[in-house]
Amino acid sequence: MIFRLLLLSFLWISSLSAYTIETLSEMPRIYLIKSFLSDKECEHIKRKAKPSLKRSKVVAHDGSKVVSESRTSDGMWFPASPKDKLLRKIEKRIEELTEIPRENGEAFQVLRYQVGGEFKPHHDYFASNKAWDRQTGRGGQRIATLIIYLHDTPEGGATIFPRAEIEVQPIKGQALLFYDCLPNGVEDPLSFHGGAPVLAGEKWIMTKWLHERDFN
Repeated sequence: MIFRLLLLSFLWISSLSAYTIETLSEMPRIYLIKSFLSDKECEHIKRKAKPSLKRSKVVAHDGSKVVSESRTSDGMWFPASPKDKLLRKIEKRIEELTEIPRENGEAFQVLRYQVGGEFKPHHDYFASNKAWDRQTGRGGQRIATLIIYLHDTPEGGATIFPRAEIEVQPIKGQALLFYDCLPNGVEDPLSFHGGAPVLAGEKWIMTKWLHERDFN
């Protein structure tokens, strides 16, 4: 199913777009998707998101959402079932790319990091605590993460994988797909990742988290 991307680097031409898939790592499984969005699509998303941006929060061990110095960004969520035609089109594109049903995905989240903004290294999968009970009850474990870069960041702001020694600089229109779990469904500790501090300009991303079953 979703694991057909392993060890592949090719031009994918779908009914919706053409983009290049480059394998950055086999362990953890990390793929760079070039030309995933157009400039026009990126600008549309930023324009729609900007009025709703608020200080980002993280999920605490008890399942609540709190402001944390580990994540210094502004963010917003689009509706889970967006009316925006472009967002629905991108959801279909992600479904074609990953072969994970769109129903398994969380709503799109847009984040803006200004100078000094960062997200310290963490895992996207849920650990065994109250947050696990609450979140996995809605669709099972997070199995994959897609980060779409909406803006060129001139300095800093890379997505980093410290245990894999990989860094990906934000380039407008590119996307980064990585798997939070191994093919057998076990959480992959090598997926440990973060967002390095922005040193110049801004960093804009849109994130889609994908679960093992229908997310609600």
